Amino acid sequence: MARELQGQKIAFLATDGVEQVELKEPWKAVGDAGAEPELLSIKEGEIQGFDHLDKADRFPVDRLVSDADVADYDALVLPGGVANPDFLRMDEAAVQFVKGFVDEGKPVGVICHGPWTLVEADVVRDRTLTSWPSLRTDIRNAGGNWVDEEVVIDGGLVSSRRPDDLPAFCAKIIELFADGTPSKQTEKTSASR
Repeated sequence: MARELQGQKIAFLATDGVEQVELKEPWKAVGDAGAEPELLSIKEGEIQGFDHLDKADRFPVDRLVSDADVADYDALVLPGGVANPDFLRMDEAAVQFVKGFVDEGKPVGVICHGPWTLVEADVVRDRTLTSWPSLRTDIRNAGGNWVDEEVVIDGGLVSSRRPDDLPAFCAKIIELFADGTPSKQTEKTSASR
């Protein structure tokens, strides 16, 4: 078993309404690669996962984001779900935590509706990323370049559109997190159809 991320601590920032598969699959991928994932949230206790619009499993929160320090983590994952990033972008501690990651040049993986938190943190300007298609206008209005690609890497930011993209997304976050240094080049990867 590959251990590319041995010794790394990866923050997952989510709350109620998180798309369950977008939390679980990257969590498993970074864990299998040797990292220690930690669930941060804007509330204590447990958060409610969803399978699209249906309630799914609950997940225990490891730490409040307001008590977390960017310096304690090697990378950040922002799963989607419609409600999850909408709640996160309304929480100042969550927004500042995300902004801190980007400002420090630490790698960030974001999928589906997750970029809403990046938009709120004002960190998409002059970056190329992808997301669920309904975020296209929000990203463009925030100065970002939205593209419809399976996986997009722009410096230390890896983005994907939807759950179907998870295999490619997980592979790219492992690759970027293992490198630990943001690339100066933009890479776009599309699924062969």
